[in-house]
Amino acid sequence: MKILFTDLDDTLLNNQSQVSPENKAFLDEFLADGNRLVLSSGRPLLSVMEVKELAGLTQPGIFLSASNGARVYDCDRKRTIRKIGLPLSCVSYMQEQAKELSLHIQTYRDSDVDDAIISPADDEEIRYYRRKIHLPMIVSENLCDSLTEEPCKMLAISLHNYEKLETFRKKIADWAEGRIRTIYSSQIYLELYDWNAGKGSSLLFLCDYLGIPVSDSFAAGDAENDISMLEAAGCGIAMKNATDKVKAHADVVTDLDNDQNGLADMMRKLLR
Repeated sequence: MKILFTDLDDTLLNNQSQVSPENKAFLDEFLADGNRLVLSSGRPLLSVMEVKELAGLTQPGIFLSASNGARVYDCDRKRTIRKIGLPLSCVSYMQEQAKELSLHIQTYRDSDVDDAIISPADDEEIRYYRRKIHLPMIVSENLCDSLTEEPCKMLAISLHNYEKLETFRKKIADWAEGRIRTIYSSQIYLELYDWNAGKGSSLLFLCDYLGIPVSDSFAAGDAENDISMLEAAGCGIAMKNATDKVKAHADVVTDLDNDQNGLADMMRKLLR
């Protein structure tokens, strides 16, 4: 039995944010052979579920690793099997630091049925984000006021000024060490989640949970938040369209990009 962990945006999904017929055909064959599939994303759980449903992935043996591995969901059992939250004190601190830089930062209400984005304002950043992430929004000037439990992650967004994100990252670096991971999922998104979470951590958790040797795992991705997963896997696959930093941590690089069914093409070659 093999297990494939695949990132969604710019990896499994094409440039129209869809699972292509070619990638879908490969996944159908992979699951029909008795293997396991994990959709691993920085997206919140209900957004990952939406991708799964729109793609018609209804077979048994599928798991969802959401919020950069902080939340793991067993689709067969229909329940969360792992959740690592951010202490509310950390949420409050990071919001304060972001506010000093006039940087948009948001968090999430995490549950299996009513996920929502919690944003301090209905601003340009949240409107852009919700074009792809179709979740309800709660506007709350103080994020913690709308949280009843620890969220799985926060997200800082800067649509026009990458340096502002990097300034924020450096500003909290000493405080975050050993406490919070600060990792980019794109040039405009800085992911913030518990130090013990991460896509690589969820890979090791699920391999142990399912009794699958890590050596029989594959992981595919394109961005910085995929690196821990590529390093942890038996075989780490970087997309052709991945950053050079990600490619440096991979065992193989696809010959085709995410808009050319690069994942299916490489997996078929590796499984020959």
